[in-house]
Amino acid sequence: MKLLDTNILIYSGDPAYSGFLTSLVTDPSNVVSAITKVATLGLHRITPAQTVYFESLFKILRVLPVDDAVIQKATELRRLQKMTLGDALIAATALVNNATLVTRNTADFFGVPGLVVENPLP
Repeated sequence: MKLLDTNILIYSGDPAYSGFLTSLVTDPSNVVSAITKVATLGLHRITPAQTVYFESLFKILRVLPVDDAVIQKATELRRLQKMTLGDALIAATALVNNATLVTRNTADFFGVPGLVVENPLP
């Protein structure tokens, strides 16, 4: 299973990247964190077209909750290394659910023990 990071959904709406990402964001076996749903739909100055696009993706991709196990793992990760809260929650969601994290921002997750990270963009 692949957990798609927020930036993957955002880039998938850009024609320059959609060719690389369409198969990922339309594959119902892939998932996203609830944090990604908040981050995309809560974008500052989001357009109505972007809202429709992201909402269509959330009908395809299962949204994994931020539950107690994810919170505990995110807390451990933040104690281990400096990470933003959002990145810690997304990494923890991937780890708790045994998912590969698909992101363009691989450096944000460098050194997270046990986390498998994949960058689909050239």
